[in-house]
Amino acid sequence: MADRTPEIPEIPLEFAHDLHNLEYLETADLVLFMAGNQFMVMDELLAAFRQAYPEVRRIFYETLPPGLELKQILAGGARLGNRKIRVTPDVYTAVSEAAMEELRRRGYIEDYFVYLHNRLVLMVPEGNPAGIRTVEDLGREEVRISQPGPLEDITRYIVAMYREAGGEVLVKKIMEEKKAAGTTLPTVVHHRETPRRIKEGTADAGPVWATEVENARREGLKVEAVEPGKKLDQREKVNYFIAALKNAPHPENAARFLDFIRSRQAQEIYAGYGFVPHFC
Repeated sequence: MADRTPEIPEIPLEFAHDLHNLEYLETADLVLFMAGNQFMVMDELLAAFRQAYPEVRRIFYETLPPGLELKQILAGGARLGNRKIRVTPDVYTAVSEAAMEELRRRGYIEDYFVYLHNRLVLMVPEGNPAGIRTVEDLGREEVRISQPGPLEDITRYIVAMYREAGGEVLVKKIMEEKKAAGTTLPTVVHHRETPRRIKEGTADAGPVWATEVENARREGLKVEAVEPGKKLDQREKVNYFIAALKNAPHPENAARFLDFIRSRQAQEIYAGYGFVPHFC
């Protein structure tokens, strides 16, 4: 931890809903920094965890982009509007192994492991009125794309998908040319903005995790998934990593959560939301 402490990051107010149980911020029995795209699973997952460990009652957790959570860890806190969020997580999860390696290099964690997988799909309105069949179709001039922004870990997998589908030409077309033309629409919180845009008719498609289409359907939104195919959907690359921090304020409960996340019960809960289990 010899590196200079970075400046405390700002949590955009758009992310306020991703800070859960703020009333437990000072009194939590367990603090979890969960990669944001797991937001739809957390109620059921934590209900099952509390049933297994009823003594762990007060759980504060975040479902922010893991890159922003990493900045919080390294800076020792964050700001949300006028409020300072000073909390050390017991457990951190990410979709980036580089984030875990940085924490290990700096001495924040001993080790980490993979516990889950996901894959990319294209979310479109029911009936797919724009006729999007392939990733390459996103390069069409008239197609409006709801595109995750640079703060979100999903973005690098999406860009990799574009590159594998159509090379640098397609990447430039979508990420630069169509953005300049106003038909690539960046998001701040893609798992909220993309379904809303699809519903409101302001976007024709959006690359998302398969789990986010499942969640949108659960919420009654009339959306469909266009499958990029196994060669493009990044399923072999999308690993979810988890670790307990060395200075976890509740190390025993952190260990309990890591044991639970490996369990068949937890893995089946994730599978029910469209994730690809790792342990079963």
